[in-house]
Amino acid sequence: MKLAPLRVAAKLTGMKPSLKIGNTAEVIVEVTQAMCPAFDGVVVHQLYSTWSMAHHMELAARKVLAPHLEEHEEGIGSHISIDHLALTPLGHTVRIVAEAVEVDNTSVVCDVCAYDGDRLVGRGRQVQRVLPKGKLKALIERAR
Repeated sequence: MKLAPLRVAAKLTGMKPSLKIGNTAEVIVEVTQAMCPAFDGVVVHQLYSTWSMAHHMELAARKVLAPHLEEHEEGIGSHISIDHLALTPLGHTVRIVAEAVEVDNTSVVCDVCAYDGDRLVGRGRQVQRVLPKGKLKALIERAR
């Protein structure tokens, strides 16, 4: 499936110059019952779910971007891909690390890895677009 590009204003935003390739951020979570896969209210496995991993990867990538936004800018997720590589039981601690691997005036791409101890349990890529807050507000209004 080919993703349609997010249409933005021609004017580039210009995040703070402190956002650079190699910047990292992490999120550390303990796997709880609320993070297990459940369908129609029934927990299927007592394991860390892919959708919880996706949420935590998005959060780690957001932490890479957020400190570098200008006052008039906001980030919005536009893509995430995940390979869930290994099972992680309840009670285990997962460390999710995001690293900026591509940065330009309108986006940041992060490679994201999830670890259970030293074991790689997931990897992915997350893309955020940066827009002027006014442009984002107009896009949200138009979507309504």
